Amino acid sequence: MQFALNQMTVPNLAFADFVVLARRLGCIGIEARNDLERPLFGGMDAVQVGKLITDNGLRLVGLSQVYPFNAWDAERETAVRDLIATATAAGAETISLIPRNDGTQAGDLQTALTAILPMLQDAGMTALIEPLGFGRSSLRSKAELIAAIGGETHFKIVHDTFHHTLAGGGPIFPQQTGIVHISGVTDPDLTVDQMEDEHRVLVDQNDRLGNISQLRDLMAAGYDGPVSFECFARQIHALADPYTAIKQSIDFITSELRRDAA
Repeated sequence: MQFALNQMTVPNLAFADFVVLARRLGCIGIEARNDLERPLFGGMDAVQVGKLITDNGLRLVGLSQVYPFNAWDAERETAVRDLIATATAAGAETISLIPRNDGTQAGDLQTALTAILPMLQDAGMTALIEPLGFGRSSLRSKAELIAAIGGETHFKIVHDTFHHTLAGGGPIFPQQTGIVHISGVTDPDLTVDQMEDEHRVLVDQNDRLGNISQLRDLMAAGYDGPVSFECFARQIHALADPYTAIKQSIDFITSELRRDAA
């Protein structure tokens, strides 16, 4: 299992500490974000960040994000160009594109994809697009996204176990998946349509999203890419010892998958 660590799981750590934590956990890489309440990379230069990451034996598997990418206009075009440039300087393997998620259902997916593709081709970059399972999302369906992408390899999808559940499950597309995001929901009183980012914690035995079964299905179908912890819950952000908590989740997931394979 190629575990990775999304910066959203530990947003309060200084960037260098975030990198060291991922190394200690045995992760293969990290995902950095530009939507936290702190400067991207903690204000460090992108080239310097790339060196920091590789010096710690890690990969920068993703750089997030442009939102809402499917509300295409001149501002979004500039944002995509800038993110690609920063990702290239830092040695990131992918950038992330997030669809409109405000209930307007507005968005022109095909226009955005057509405009973004030449930028990706010129930079040799891959964009990860994440369907969001919320009822208010303008892009919920992985099948719809796969149809729009076609065979273009510069676009990959994000399989997020939380959003997959919220969208009602459905087909998985392991060959077109660039990364898997994992998080758990353990609150027994929530219905699925009440689940929000704030409820997303580490995966354990009380998980209601079926992370283990989703990972099992993806792996059985041939997925072998990064599996990245992306937790939004405040209680996870406030952990005094994130290493121990995340390590316990890694051990739980690994143990469950090994037991299934036995």
